[in-house]
Amino acid sequence: MYCYVDESGNTGSHLFDENQPVLFYGVLTSKLNLDVAAEPLLRSLRRKMGVKRLHANELGVGRLSEVALEIAKFSQKNDVRFSLFKVSKPDHAVISFFDQVFDAGINDAISWQHYWTPLRYVLLFKVAHLFDQEIARKAWAVRQERNPAKCAEQLKEICSVLLERVDWLPDQRSRELVSGGLKWAAANPFEIDYGVSNKDSALQISPNLVGFQQVLQHVAQQSARQSRKVRAITVDRQTQFNKAQAELADIYKRMRGFDGEIGPGMPKFDWSMMPEVPPKFCAGDESAGLELVDLTLWVAKRMTENKPLSPELGALFDAQAKRGRTDEVSLAGLDRRWRHLVELPEPDGPLPDELQEVLERNEQDRLRALKGL
Repeated sequence: MYCYVDESGNTGSHLFDENQPVLFYGVLTSKLNLDVAAEPLLRSLRRKMGVKRLHANELGVGRLSEVALEIAKFSQKNDVRFSLFKVSKPDHAVISFFDQVFDAGINDAISWQHYWTPLRYVLLFKVAHLFDQEIARKAWAVRQERNPAKCAEQLKEICSVLLERVDWLPDQRSRELVSGGLKWAAANPFEIDYGVSNKDSALQISPNLVGFQQVLQHVAQQSARQSRKVRAITVDRQTQFNKAQAELADIYKRMRGFDGEIGPGMPKFDWSMMPEVPPKFCAGDESAGLELVDLTLWVAKRMTENKPLSPELGALFDAQAKRGRTDEVSLAGLDRRWRHLVELPEPDGPLPDELQEVLERNEQDRLRALKGL
C-alpha cells in the first residue's frame, strides 16, 4: 500500500486565524505506486491544460473540472481512496488545556474515573463551557510558554478566571468537580507542568502533529483492513513540521505489535499494523501522488466550507472518498461521538460492592487533595 499525505489550512501555532480555523489533512492510499502509475495520465492532462503541474488553487473550479472525470475514472479503476482529517484549531486550544490540567495522573483532585472513562468527555464539555475566545487565546499562549515560573503564574491567573465562571454550570456536582480541579491546579502549577520545554516540544502539541497522529492511525487501520503492507508514506514537504512528524512516526513504529485500552468504555488502540517505513518528505511537484491528493484535498476543503463545486469535481471526490473515511478533532466531533452518554439509562439497582468501594475511595482521595485549598 502506498500513501500520500497533504495538508491545508496550516497556520502553525497561531490557532485563532479567523480565515483558517481548521487544519485539514488529506490522505490518498493505493495498492499502486501512484508516482509511477499515475504519472502518464497526469503528464497527458498537464499538456492538455498547458501547465507544468495540476495545482488546484491555480486552476480553480472551472479548469480543474475539465480533467476531473479522467482522474475519477483512473481512481475507480485502481481503487484510489481518499480520507480527510480535520483539527478545529480554536477547539484544540481548549482540549489541550483540559488534557493537561485535568489529567488524573497529574491533578490529585481529579478522580480516575473522570479522566480514564467516557466521563472524561462529560467533564471536558463542562470545562469548555467556561471558555470564551479571549481565555482560550490566553490558555494556548501559556501552553507554549517555555519559562516555568512565568507559565505557573499565568496558569494560576487562567484558573482564577475560570473559577469565577464555575457558577455558569447548571448542576452542583459539575461545579464541585470542575472547581476542585481548577483549585488544585492553581495551588500546584508546577505539578501541572503546563508549558513546554523547548521548540520541539511546542511542535508536538501543535494541531499539525495532532492531525498527523490521525493520519498514521488511519494508515495502520487501512493496512490491517486491506491486509497490505505499507510500502511508502509520501508527505508534502513542510520544513517547520517534517522533523516532528518523522519523530512521531518513529515513536509509533516502535509501538508496533502492542495494543491497549485507555479505560473501560474508551477507544482501544491496536498498534500491530503501524507502518515500519518512515515518512518520505518531498515537494508537491516531485510526486504524482502528492499532485493527486492536493487536488482532492482542495475539493474536500471547498465542500466542507460550502463553496460551489461542479458536478465533475463532485464525481471526482465521490470516486475517491466512497471507500475512505473522515474524522476530526473538535468539540463538535466529540459531541457527536459521545452524545449517547446522556441517553444511557440509570442503573436499575445498586452498584456492585467492589465498584462502590472504589468510587468511594476515589472520592475520599479527591476531597483529601482539596483539603485546605
